[in-house]
Amino acid sequence: MATTHLPLLKQWIRSLPERIQSDLKLNVPMYLHTTLRVGGPAECFHRATDRSKLVEIVKSAQDHEIPHILLGDGSNVCVHDSGIRGLVIRNSCASAELGETTRVDAGHSLSQLFLKSLHAGLTGLEWAVGIPGTVGGALVSNAGAYGGNICDLVESIEVVEKGVFKIVGPDWMEFSYRDSRLRRDATRPACLIGATLKLSSGCRAEIRRTARDIQMQRILKQPWEPSAGSFFKNIHDKQFANEMPDLPANLKSRGVVTSAFLLDRCGCKGLRIGGAAISRRHANFVVNCGGATAADIRSLASQARARVQARYGIDLSEEVLYLGDWPD
Repeated sequence: MATTHLPLLKQWIRSLPERIQSDLKLNVPMYLHTTLRVGGPAECFHRATDRSKLVEIVKSAQDHEIPHILLGDGSNVCVHDSGIRGLVIRNSCASAELGETTRVDAGHSLSQLFLKSLHAGLTGLEWAVGIPGTVGGALVSNAGAYGGNICDLVESIEVVEKGVFKIVGPDWMEFSYRDSRLRRDATRPACLIGATLKLSSGCRAEIRRTARDIQMQRILKQPWEPSAGSFFKNIHDKQFANEMPDLPANLKSRGVVTSAFLLDRCGCKGLRIGGAAISRRHANFVVNCGGATAADIRSLASQARARVQARYGIDLSEEVLYLGDWPD
């Protein structure tokens, strides 16, 4: 691990109330907290289950300029083998108040929120069935599938920014395709606490039918081995889509070329480096076959990107975030 923040962290921990100090742990392996099952230790780790305590810790970390990362269920990330310097907070706060205006903690499971909305007869989250991760993670990466995106549902966001709790509108997030300001800009420290989403009343049977179809497609296509979820972003380019003769008609009409389509055409399925492989079931999943390192994962992803670049002149962008001391 590079230069440690441990002395600063220990001094900061001593400044916290005693009721919080015991909740902070040192040198916690991150492979235990990521769906890829890779990653070295976090210098300091806290699993948040109490919203008010989470806000207090984040405010203090920002006030004392403690490097910190807020993590959900650990999907969509690849943690460096040397770990993460500073504080990692795993957000497991999971309250939700369901209605056409739904207020939910950022640590709430996204797929479980869909199930609750189904039981309440609310539509809008069908696309989220079976997606791993939390509401906060979905917001950071503007998650979506099958024509739905979480940014389209956001009414307001609760954040702690530079030590101040505030409620902001969706424009604050600067959403774009599988992106937001919280993925792009580390110079404006802010952490998501919760969100208010706009849902609509719907027919439970129809909501269930739509979700069942989506879930069945996921079960049939996606691998069972540990993964971070979809690894690369799709390409939105109508001209490029029209130039692909064997692209499915529904994708061509939308001007979308999936990363899985390109990776498959480049023979990437089954590629392997160490314990990491590109799934034979779905080319846009990098999986841990057992004993993979984060370096294996990234090396394999780089090899796959190079194949697509060489054949199509397209530089794929990762959906997965690399956390820790990567060279770039």
